[in-house]
Amino acid sequence: MNNAFAYTDIARNRLGKPLSTVQSNRQAFVQIKDVCKVYPTKNGPFTVLDGVNLSVYEGEFICVIGHSGCGKSTLLNMVSGFAHPTSGDVLVDGSPVTKPGPDRMVVFQNYALLPWRTAFENVYLAVNAVHPNKPEAEKRAIVREHLAMVGLGEAADKKPPQLSGGMKQRVSIARALAIRPKVMILDEPFGALDAITKEELQEELLKIWNDHKCTVLMITHDIDEALFLADRLVMMTNGPHAKIGEVLDIPFARPRDRARIMEDPQYYQLRNYALDFLYNRFAHDDVG
Repeated sequence: MNNAFAYTDIARNRLGKPLSTVQSNRQAFVQIKDVCKVYPTKNGPFTVLDGVNLSVYEGEFICVIGHSGCGKSTLLNMVSGFAHPTSGDVLVDGSPVTKPGPDRMVVFQNYALLPWRTAFENVYLAVNAVHPNKPEAEKRAIVREHLAMVGLGEAADKKPPQLSGGMKQRVSIARALAIRPKVMILDEPFGALDAITKEELQEELLKIWNDHKCTVLMITHDIDEALFLADRLVMMTNGPHAKIGEVLDIPFARPRDRARIMEDPQYYQLRNYALDFLYNRFAHDDVG
């Protein structure tokens, strides 16, 4: 039994450092302060999130995991401005978030592309909406640059029905990055893709993030994905009244090498610790 739980102490003491001990001397770029979200229902108030606190630093890559219904999407919707806290504050670069804005872009699992528009046009519409006064040639150059960045330079004239799932998600990522957001929010962007395509896009996302260095908040159900991508892993407790249970510091050097990480004993310590959190300490109660 001692051996079975040895990794827990290692993860907690060496790898699972709370944020306050890791980067307390830095100024937070995204701040979630004592956030609660309550929805009215016919049976009375339903509290989804209760007292959530998180500080994210500029250029960080954060992954958020937790069981379905724990409020992950609700939390990031408050960062994007699509939802508002019942109480508490959400700030980006020191300013309260009151509505969606071009400084925060969202990449959805279902791509959210206009099917009657080409890949080029889907990206162009976003660029034009944010920068209507830029010269036409400059806007078109921005679109071409970002489609090429995700490997779709040759597919710019194709419409979404002509693209694979991986290609559609590449268009969605290009659209988000083309307006140079300060924060990119990804809601299970690779959840619907096959394993090979998912790994390819994870690699591409890290390369693009390294080039752009925007702040990334990403929801995932995939622990392996989170450990490969993230600087820190935010683990949420079950709802209702969900909150952040723990934040794990991911110690692997960048640029990330998947094969090398998979050979590192710390990877399995972290993986087992996260699994224990999700499926033992905060296992879903399916009764009733």
